[in-house]
Amino acid sequence: MKQNFTVRQGALDGVEAFLIVAQHRSFRRAATELGVTPSAISQAVRALEARVGAALFIRTTRSVGLTEAGERFFARARPAFEELVAASGAARELGQRPAGLLRLTVPRSVIPILLEPLVASFCQTYPEIEVELAASEELVDLAAGGFDAGIRMGQFISPDMVAVRLTKPLPLVIVGSPDYLDRRGRPRRPDDLRGHACLRLRRSNGALAPWSLNDSGRSIEIAVSGPFIAHDFPTMLGAAVEGVGLAQVPGPLATDALGTGKLVTVLEKFAPMTPGVFLYYPGHRQIMPKLRAFIDHVKDHSRAAS
Repeated sequence: MKQNFTVRQGALDGVEAFLIVAQHRSFRRAATELGVTPSAISQAVRALEARVGAALFIRTTRSVGLTEAGERFFARARPAFEELVAASGAARELGQRPAGLLRLTVPRSVIPILLEPLVASFCQTYPEIEVELAASEELVDLAAGGFDAGIRMGQFISPDMVAVRLTKPLPLVIVGSPDYLDRRGRPRRPDDLRGHACLRLRRSNGALAPWSLNDSGRSIEIAVSGPFIAHDFPTMLGAAVEGVGLAQVPGPLATDALGTGKLVTVLEKFAPMTPGVFLYYPGHRQIMPKLRAFIDHVKDHSRAAS
C-alpha cells in the first residue's frame, strides 16, 4: 500500500520568506532582501500559515510581531533551514570541484600491478579527494554498495556499464614451479592437463571456473581438477610458486615470479587473450567531479604507458 510522505509536498514553501520577515520584523525589508514584491512575501506567508494551521505574525499598520505559534515555529525552523542551506552548499561544492571520498571496488590482483602507482599519482594530483579501495572478487552492485566505480576484467563487466580501458588485452598464462614440473612433467597438449594437479578458482557466484584455452583459434574450456581451490588469483599464484600445482592467471600477475625463475610457463601457444582490465561505472547518472577527475587521470596514465 502506498504510504503518505512524512513531509507534505510544498511544506517548505514560504519558510524562507517567513524567516526573513521574522528576522527583520518587516515584510518590506524581507521583500527587498529576496528581490520580490511585498505582496509576494505576504502571499507566501499566508500560504504557510494556512498549511501550519495557525497565525504566525501579528500585523499592524506600524509593526510586525510574532505570535506565540510564530515564536515556536521560528525557534525550530531557523536552525533546520540553516542546516538545509548548509547541506545544499556542501553537496553543490562536491558537484563543482574534485573533492570528497572516491570509493572503488577492485580485485586484489590489480592493486599491486596496476592501482598502486595509479592511485599514488592521483592522490598527489588531487589532494582533496580521498580514495578508498575495497578489495573483493565479488561483482558487487555499485549503487547498492555505495561505490563510485569498479575495476574488473572486461569479460565480467555488464554491458549497461560505461567502461574505460586500463590495460591492453592480456593473456591468461598457465604456470608451474620448476620443482612441480620436474616431478610431474610438462604438459604438451590441453588434454595433458587432465593428468596434472590444476589449481582452481571459485567465482563469486560459487561456481568453479573452468580453464580457458585457444586451440588454433578455437576457444575451448576444460574442467580441470586438483588439490587446491582459491577465491582470487594472487592466492592461487602463491600456491603455484610453492609447487602445489599448475595455475592459470592473468599474464601481468605472474611477471615477477617468471622473471625470478620461481615459475615457468607451459602450453604457451594455447594461451587465450582476454579483453584486459577496465574501470567501469553506471552510464545513466551524472558523473561527479571526483570520478571525472579519476577517469581523466586513468586515460592520461594509459596514454603515457602506451
